[in-house]
Order: sequence, then C-alpha cells, then structure tokens
Amino acid sequence: MLLAIFSALFFSASAQVTVTAATFPSAGDTLDYALDSDPGGLTIATPPGGNQTWNLSDLQADETSRVIYLPASAGVHSMDYPNADLVVIGDNRETYYDKTSTQFARLGYAGADASSFGLEVVARFSPALVERKSPLQFFDITVQTVDLSLPLATDQIPDSLLTGIVITPDSVRVRINTNRLDVVDGWGKCQIPGGNYDVLRVKRTEYRTTALDVYLLLGWVDITSLLGNGNTLGGFLGTDTTTTFRFYNQVEKEEIAVATMSNDLATVEQVRFKNNSGTSASIEADSPGAASIQAYPNPAVEWVRFNCANLPQGDYTLKIFNIIGKVVWKENYQLNGSKSIRVELDDFKKGTYLYSLIDGQGNIIGTKRLVVLKP
Repeated sequence: MLLAIFSALFFSASAQVTVTAATFPSAGDTLDYALDSDPGGLTIATPPGGNQTWNLSDLQADETSRVIYLPASAGVHSMDYPNADLVVIGDNRETYYDKTSTQFARLGYAGADASSFGLEVVARFSPALVERKSPLQFFDITVQTVDLSLPLATDQIPDSLLTGIVITPDSVRVRINTNRLDVVDGWGKCQIPGGNYDVLRVKRTEYRTTALDVYLLLGWVDITSLLGNGNTLGGFLGTDTTTTFRFYNQVEKEEIAVATMSNDLATVEQVRFKNNSGTSASIEADSPGAASIQAYPNPAVEWVRFNCANLPQGDYTLKIFNIIGKVVWKENYQLNGSKSIRVELDDFKKGTYLYSLIDGQGNIIGTKRLVVLKP
C-alpha cells in the first residue's frame, strides 16, 4: 500500500512541468498569437488540480498578432527607462521591459495614454508590473500591488475632461492602482490548433482602480467621486475586475493560451493562443540558395549596407518604411547576382524600420527589420 502511494506521488510530481526563465522573451524574438473573439462553450474554469486536459483545439483565428522584442536601446524613449532590457514598439506606443533570471516585468510605456484620449505620456509602473516569474511551479502564489501616476498640465488635456470641475486646476493626475493575484492552480495538457502542450495553468485575478486628482492651492485632491457619467472620464474611472486563465509551457515563449472569463467564470469571452498556423515564421528567415537581402550592421548608426545575394538579373526597388508603414526612402537598381548597397542614415531618426527589396514584377524578395540608433 505504501509503495503504491509513494509511486503515485512520484508519478504526479514528475508529470508536472516547471517553467523557467528560458521561456522569457529575448531581444530579437518574434512571438505570434491568434485571437478567437467568440470561442463558444469551452471548459476552462475547471476545479484546481493536476493531470487535467483542456481541449481548445477548435479555436478559430479571428485575427492574428505579432509581438517583436527589440533591445531597449531601439526605442525613442529608452533614456526614460534606464533599467529596461527590451522594448516592444507599436504603432503609437513603446512598452519597456526588465528581464532577470527570476522575473519578466513591465516597466512602463511611452506614447499614447491608456485612456485613449490622444495624450502623449511617459508612464512608469511603481514597482514594475511582473508578467512572469521563474521558476513557476504548481501551487505558486504571487500577489502584486502596482501604482501608475500620470500628471498632466491642464493645457495638455481636452476641455471635455474638465466638465463638472468648478475651479480650473493647475494640473490633473490620473492614478491607476493594480492589484493582481496569480495562483498556479492546475497542470496537465492544453490542446490548441496545431499543438498539444504540457502546461501549468495560472489563474490571474486583477483589480484595476482608476482615479482622478486635481492640483489646487492645498495640493492634490481626489475628485473621482464628483464626476458622473456626464463627464468624459466618468465611464473610465472606478474599479474593473478581470479574470484570466493562462497556460504556460516549459519550452515555448508564447503563452499557449490566455482565456478571458466572464465575472462569474461561467463563460469564456475570448482566447488568445499561440499561432501555429505557419505565419509565425520569423520575417528574418532566408532559404539557402534563394534570392535574399540582409542589412549590416543592424542596429545601424551612421550608415547601413544592404547585402543582396542570388538575384536574377533585372530591375529592383529597395524601400525603407517607418513603423507605421510609410515609405521614408526608396531607390531603383539594376541588379544581378550579389550586390552591396550602402545607405547613409543622416536623415533617419532613431527607431525601428522595415526594409523591403522588390523585383520588377512586384515580387517581394524579403522584408526585414532595421534598427537605427543615434548617439
């Protein structure tokens, strides 16, 4: 009897995975996801415990997304985040991260504000918001309380935000407090389109409270309770509760799946999952012997050289795009075989670009990233 019990305990322990820092994103990593915005009757909120199977193999990709991690120095606002190791550059925002052997944390973001009012901000979490921890094991519990403060001068914000405020303040401050509870409450198998993974399940419950302060003669005053739905900010303030179940594998850097639940946990509202459809291949990859283009050095400072190889004789156009897809430089060439093209970067701002080589028939030889650094 004792031998059977010990054998069962040993098998149970050995079947559980441990997720380490090896799964944290690194500079140059491209993570691909798909989103099912109406996943139907999935069973995800099962009771805590081990040796479970979560079958999400019928998920549909309503949309896809790609997250590219770059060295922090590639960001325009890198000087505002001296402890950052990585940056993700979006269309209107840069998000900075700190990576250690024990945690992967979000330091803050620069660009468009989270309230979507079109304001430009430099936001810092205090302390950093931990997204992943290492090692991650069954029964682990993590509790965080994080503050984010966005002071704004009154001339920065629309008049509509001040509706209901009798005295015009000198400045306004949006305060966001996040309380997050992560519990590793399950382990087993998670099946998604194109893959079957050993996983740990993390139940994340997040309470996010947004408040508004104004600066008057006596200092900062919380006016959150004074603003009703008639004010633009009325629907933005208060506390929101979000519960997600997150599935992590010991090898893959993408979260295998992140399911957002209804408040009563009875319904799965959406699922973001690792995209195994084939579109996750890095845009940096070249097939041996195929026509190709490669930038060197990359990151570049004063100039960059584009090395072209295995090109059939013909007309080609080399284009450089900014992060939102606007062509900022282009030139036409007659090429054959291998060719090196040097481009001076005097007129380029610091940031991330894409470059593309296109042949005379409109076929794209390659589209890749170029990072430009400035002293």
